[in-house]
Amino acid sequence: MQHRWDIFCKVIDNFGDIGVCWRLARQLTQEHRQVVRLWVDDLISFARIAPDLDPHHQRQVVQGVDIYQWHPAFAEVAPADVVIEAFACDLPEAYVTAMSQQTKPPVWINLEYLSAEPWVMQFHGLPSPHPRFSLTKTCFFPGFAPGTGGLLREKGLVVQRNAFDAAAEQAFLQRKKLPARKSGEIRISLFCYADAPVEKLIQVLTLSSIPILLIVPQGEATESIAAFLKNEISQSESQFSQGALTVQIIPFMEQTDYDQLLWSCDVNFVRGEDSFVRAQWAINPFVWNIYPQTDDAHWKKLDAFLDLYTINMPLEMAVAVRDMWHSWNGKYEMNQHIWMNFLRFHQSMQRHNKNWVSQLFKQDDLATSLVQFVGNRL
Repeated sequence: MQHRWDIFCKVIDNFGDIGVCWRLARQLTQEHRQVVRLWVDDLISFARIAPDLDPHHQRQVVQGVDIYQWHPAFAEVAPADVVIEAFACDLPEAYVTAMSQQTKPPVWINLEYLSAEPWVMQFHGLPSPHPRFSLTKTCFFPGFAPGTGGLLREKGLVVQRNAFDAAAEQAFLQRKKLPARKSGEIRISLFCYADAPVEKLIQVLTLSSIPILLIVPQGEATESIAAFLKNEISQSESQFSQGALTVQIIPFMEQTDYDQLLWSCDVNFVRGEDSFVRAQWAINPFVWNIYPQTDDAHWKKLDAFLDLYTINMPLEMAVAVRDMWHSWNGKYEMNQHIWMNFLRFHQSMQRHNKNWVSQLFKQDDLATSLVQFVGNRL
């Protein structure tokens, strides 16, 4: 059954929040035939991953989704049948009041942050009554195990991934004006937070005995790399080399193109939530830069995922993965040995990742889980 959905998103780390909300809004619209309004407070950041969006328009329709600029002075609007508060972003007070005045209150969902911690399964689906109104908000947790809301995964995604052969990769590289592969080259994508040890990684990669192409979206990481290699970045697309390493700087890509970039690379450094999940569907070895928290709570989240992800790995490979991820997130200093030890398990990790994805497929995807949850309440 078709329902009206409002998704509210505040952009905190530039791309993670809106990346998740944009994928979800499109999937609800295109696969489940729902009517979706997406409220976003930062259209400029949004436009970097959605080039069809005009950040100067207060309201527009892109790929079937009705997109609104979310202003602090929120205009009165009729609430939708389903209201998603993404990542505890706090709805406008006027909107909550309007929700309470409906004859049949909307289904109100707080879409929580992704975590592999065991407690998630206990809290997924729990109600949270409003202190003043006769409204109940449900905590909805994405996750990696049964008993959670699952992960964002479009229909046919893995079929598309499996069909992405050498010819498809070459066509993608040509379309995005990326260099063709050199013989024996290792191709790496790098998307990380500002505190990641980028300079140390560059130092390690320049010592490689085989050619490496490092593909980096324009931003803080590219500036750090250029400064470390004593190069100047004069435009959004540029390339420079040192030793065996070539750095290719690219503009931010639309999300489906970014997926194909992950498919094209031998190793993917990803961050936050959205690119982290997409790297898993990409099958190739990946390294996660988790969003740092002041109370170090991110270490529990990182290790909870590693416990789940490496449970069926041979011990030596699991140690290599943990060492790489821990050093990339600053637990100790990255070095040549950690990187090379991680890299030597490349083929084994690909086989493991295929099995990991097969395991994740036993769950419904997040959009389907939400639609089923809502269907039982409306």
